Amino acid sequence: MSPEPSQNGDAKPQKPLHELLTHTLVDIYVGEENSHYPLHEKLLCYHSPYFASIFYNKSNSSSRTKEYGLPEVDDTTFGLFVGWLYSRALRYPEQESEIGPLLDLYFLATKLQMATLETDIVDMVRAFYHNNETYPGLRRVQYVYANTDEDNKMREMMVGSVARFLTLSDSIPEHWAKALKKNGQLSVDIIRSIQEWHLEARNVPDARDASVDRGRNEFKGAVGFSAVEGSSEMDDVKEESEEEEAHVNGNGAA
Repeated sequence: MSPEPSQNGDAKPQKPLHELLTHTLVDIYVGEENSHYPLHEKLLCYHSPYFASIFYNKSNSSSRTKEYGLPEVDDTTFGLFVGWLYSRALRYPEQESEIGPLLDLYFLATKLQMATLETDIVDMVRAFYHNNETYPGLRRVQYVYANTDEDNKMREMMVGSVARFLTLSDSIPEHWAKALKKNGQLSVDIIRSIQEWHLEARNVPDARDASVDRGRNEFKGAVGFSAVEGSSEMDDVKEESEEEEAHVNGNGAA
């Protein structure tokens, strides 16, 4: 695992687990049922500046009671969090439906200011799509956009993948065409991602040059830009199916 960044942005060396398992425990209550998780205070605060600001702040009541509630977090997500906290490891997803819980864990890591956990999850999700030669589906991207802000690592990885998916496709799937027309920020981010490729000018078709094909080829009887919308024929480019994404995990994650 990569070291946690220090406050000045530099990486600090990781402390071994046994040095963080002191006698002091804190009680974390999760979800609507207030599921109880007793955790080692030093370990929790070492990895999470968010919790450090709560339990190491003497003016905070939670510092005295050693209790804190996360009613908006479900047990599945927090269970994954506790597993990483004590092992610094994540289980590789065997199928696309397991990406949803990882995204929920990522959103929790962002809330708890845990940059190392965020990076581990982004790397895991990235590896899944790359190893399976697929791309994030629309529902996944929309879920990430709904729960993150601009300049977010997971958002940038997702939109970069989508930029490649759409660029290599012969047509724009209808659901993507509709989404891009509605979500201007997503469209702008895709252009930004393509700009980051730093393509050489000679590798980009020049529509001002009348001597080259400008892409107005006939496709199923249509000519021009409309010809690249509404088709789902992707040839060798694969997007995770909407059917797979329709399995909701209870938090709205497809």
